Amino acid sequence: MRIGLLGTGPWAQVAHAPALSGHRDLEFTGVWGRRPDAARELADLHGTRAYDDVEALFADVDAVAVALPPAVQAELAVRAARAGCHLLLDKPLAPTVAQGRAVVEAAEEAGIASVVFFTTRFQPGPEAWITEQAGTGGWFTGRAQWLGAVFTAEDNPFAASPWRREKGALWDVGPHALSVLLPVLGDPRRVTAAAYGPGDTVHLVLDHVSGASSSLTLSLTAPPAAAGAMVELRGEAGVTVLPQATQGAVPALSRALDALLAAAGTGTPHACDAAFALRVTEILATAETLLHSGAR
Repeated sequence: MRIGLLGTGPWAQVAHAPALSGHRDLEFTGVWGRRPDAARELADLHGTRAYDDVEALFADVDAVAVALPPAVQAELAVRAARAGCHLLLDKPLAPTVAQGRAVVEAAEEAGIASVVFFTTRFQPGPEAWITEQAGTGGWFTGRAQWLGAVFTAEDNPFAASPWRREKGALWDVGPHALSVLLPVLGDPRRVTAAAYGPGDTVHLVLDHVSGASSSLTLSLTAPPAAAGAMVELRGEAGVTVLPQATQGAVPALSRALDALLAAAGTGTPHACDAAFALRVTEILATAETLLHSGAR
């Protein structure tokens, strides 16, 4: 499969480009970016071509991997799907439900495969745990804490990201927490509570169709010593905790690329496709509305 990369920022540099250039079943065809100089530099580093025209890249590939801000990703994903390109996307799918729905509709109309890179879902230990707990059932409650220090640690390359500063932890790490809880506890019937904490911290409570409830604490402004992720489930089977990831971003992204190849080859949608990411977007948008309606 020929694949192109859209984006040249820190995430494209440390994760996407190495994963694409190192994957044995992919031909890394080229890079497009909003900064042509950065695209040429990244392309030269990985022995591929820089494209000035994104439509020309779409015409030369079978798939694209996107490492761009959510609003830009959504717009280009629609264009790529209409050009017949399979999609490896990042979370969040889009900053609004309407934009996310446009991606899903374009993918469905074009008959192309999509995979959204919810990082934890492509880590072997956590993914096996999620599958096991979904099969166990009988969960009473879940608790997720996803605490980052993006805005409090020194020299974090993602701290300057405009969309992260605008949307905060809800939209950046919220998708990670939801990607773990939803396959185990089921779809949320509603977001029953949403409140701000310190910095960009938010607290959510969800009521799931399974009858279980869950709480989420999300932050990008945690003290560095307090940063980390944890998911705990309690139910008829007892208490269990999500195992820590043991692989970095590049191996996880390589597994996501494997998933895209499989989905494109078989026509069977992956569990983390654009439709699932749209549902995550809908939940985030509902929570955001509740947060904005309350006093901080």
